[in-house]
Amino acid sequence: MLLKDKTAVVYGAAGAIGGAVARAFAREGAVVYLAGRTKSRLDTVADDIRAGGGLAHTTELDALHEQAIDQFVDTVVAATGRLDISFNAIGIEDVQQSLSEIALDDFLQPIMIAMCTQFLTTRAATRHMVSRGSGVILAFGGGDESTLPGLGGFKVALDAIEGHRRQWACELGRHGIRFVTLKTGGVPETIPADFPGRDAIVASLEESALLPGAATLADVGNVAAFVASDQARTITATQINISCGAMMD
Repeated sequence: MLLKDKTAVVYGAAGAIGGAVARAFAREGAVVYLAGRTKSRLDTVADDIRAGGGLAHTTELDALHEQAIDQFVDTVVAATGRLDISFNAIGIEDVQQSLSEIALDDFLQPIMIAMCTQFLTTRAATRHMVSRGSGVILAFGGGDESTLPGLGGFKVALDAIEGHRRQWACELGRHGIRFVTLKTGGVPETIPADFPGRDAIVASLEESALLPGAATLADVGNVAAFVASDQARTITATQINISCGAMMD
């Protein structure tokens, strides 16, 4: 079990990505604390984990609320005595539209959400990790140099997440804390069946990949669990690319 005796917090655990990672962490032995805005969906993930013999706790939380995040992490550490892993998969509520047409607030929204939640959750975790001299921060949504028209502030937000990761990794390395982002290029399972143009989007994801198919939720969970484990202790300040080659480095 890669994460035996570890304590992990997962923000956005009610979503598909966060839920998949939480399940993988628990399967690998971590005690998982699930945070999100929809209690019923958090409970569903927690029930799945418990049914598999894992340990999970849920907290309804707005990951943009500074005091709430700090209190949540303090409570986790008070209960377990440690925090080993912090994973952030919060949705950034992007409005995808041409830059020449998009309103300023819509353009800034995903950038502000991404930066606020990534910064606040990272800072809350590292306050406890520094004293232990170890810890792993994981973010989801890394990007590369390529982009497409009509994305509004979405791609800018992904690039900002990478800049945020670099700065934290630089400052935290001397304390034994690692910071890594995961990028997939898109996970077909996260696209609702009734989403307009879904088939075309999935086909595009699969056609752009060098390997057959595209990343699955299971892939995201498996890779996240490995990167969070001590087996990946030399990996920091970088992206982990699980796009099946669709995004070239």
